[in-house]
Amino acid sequence: MASSSSSLLVPFLLCFAFSVSYVTATAKFDQMFQPYWAPDHFSFDGDAVNMKLDNFSGAGFSSKSKYMFGRVNMQIKLVGGDSAGTVTAFYMSSEGPKHHEFDFEFLGNTTGEPYVVQTNVYVNGVGNREQRFLVDDTPIRVHTNLEHKGIPYPKDQAMGVYSSIWNADDWATQGGRVKTDWTHAPFVASYRGFEIDGCECPVTNADEDNAKRCANVGGWWDQPLLSELNVHQSHQLIWVRANHMIYDYCSDTDRFPSVPLECEHHRH
Repeated sequence: MASSSSSLLVPFLLCFAFSVSYVTATAKFDQMFQPYWAPDHFSFDGDAVNMKLDNFSGAGFSSKSKYMFGRVNMQIKLVGGDSAGTVTAFYMSSEGPKHHEFDFEFLGNTTGEPYVVQTNVYVNGVGNREQRFLVDDTPIRVHTNLEHKGIPYPKDQAMGVYSSIWNADDWATQGGRVKTDWTHAPFVASYRGFEIDGCECPVTNADEDNAKRCANVGGWWDQPLLSELNVHQSHQLIWVRANHMIYDYCSDTDRFPSVPLECEHHRH
């Protein structure tokens, strides 16, 4: 199964990871998550949760709690066969017009062609930081804390964990040239192995209070070892970017005639 995992190594860096793994489920879906969109498009098979996309609707679920720092893991079995036009997303997001968000979007493709992994980062409600990969390794992206250079960093808002499946055939596959073939519907994504290891934030607390509390509990995310990649991981990142990155917003002069400030300073 294709498994997505994301590690929030704050306050220094954010690391995106995509890997193939098999782990034992640590919690049942309904202990940690709930449908937020189209609950009638969910089905359950043992410890697996299935979400379907058809020509009526997609579907999505969210965590019951929000978290400030931590790591989220789950196994995702993506749509098999002809998945062109579909997007299966796994992401963390806070709320409001100035929200922070970290995205993994698995862009479907025609039968026999690989999925593309698109990552994106929103800071204070501003996104457009896409990078796309053909990759089965870890890590694939690092977003460094450069607040000392006046660049906002997403470290101060509690986030929920979300996943969804929807139709995006206006852009998802080959720039929208290949459309969803609804004769293959329903398109099903399956999930298992739910695990969240992080600082849970009471909804009654302000983000500022949650950030202070979570930064001072001595969690594993505060360990110096997690403030930067080790030498092996750095080599992996360089290799992935050289061999599997097929789009980088930092190099897209049509969209960004002026190089975005963060692109001048850090690996991302």
